Amino acid sequence: MSFSVVDASDVEPVWGVFRPVRAKLGGGAFGMNQIDFGPDHVGVEHDELESRQEEIYVVLSGSGRLEVDGETVELRPGRYVLVSPDARRRPIAGPEGITMLCVGGVVGAPYPVGQGLGDE
Repeated sequence: MSFSVVDASDVEPVWGVFRPVRAKLGGGAFGMNQIDFGPDHVGVEHDELESRQEEIYVVLSGSGRLEVDGETVELRPGRYVLVSPDARRRPIAGPEGITMLCVGGVVGAPYPVGQGLGDE
């Protein structure tokens, strides 16, 4: 097949907030999840040292902020944020909630299909 299509509403969320759209599409070059946080939801602070993935966050709707190594980046539609694997990050939704796309991959390495959200 030369393409695949999925609607986010057809992707069952993992842990209530992560929609593994890459897995549902069958992609294998990078990781990609839609993150749906309700109003004022505070995400888990974490890094990606174990996975070695750098991540790009882009807001699809709503607003919030991303705390990265003690600094705060405002999140809004049309803003892209690249975070290195070693950086501690925590996404926080604004008062209306936030829907983000998070794309991840390891520089210079193939994406390890079978180790991401939604992989069977």
